[in-house]
Amino acid sequence: MKNKMENPFLVISNRLSNIENLLLNANLQNQKTTEHKDDELLTTEQTAEFLSLSKFTLYGLINRREIPCMKRSKRVYFLKKDLLEYLQQGKMKTVSEIQSDAETFLSNKK
Repeated sequence: MKNKMENPFLVISNRLSNIENLLLNANLQNQKTTEHKDDELLTTEQTAEFLSLSKFTLYGLINRREIPCMKRSKRVYFLKKDLLEYLQQGKMKTVSEIQSDAETFLSNKK
């Protein structure tokens, strides 16, 4: 009987393809998990903890309609992605960002 040996380059190529497929599948699973985390519904307790606020302060924001929420019956829910957008709206610009905006405004005015 002949001892049939596989081409070592073919073996390496097949193993690399398997590793690549595993990494791609893991990346897809990670993306799906991240998407679901952003769409996660939070209760008032979870939201207060997420935003590092007291429940009293959170209820004040809800009553003044300053924070995005959903109400059903006597319950209030929050989407995590809406809370992240809410936080980003309060982002303060750096001095360099303000200077850049001013330069852009002045150059467009000419």
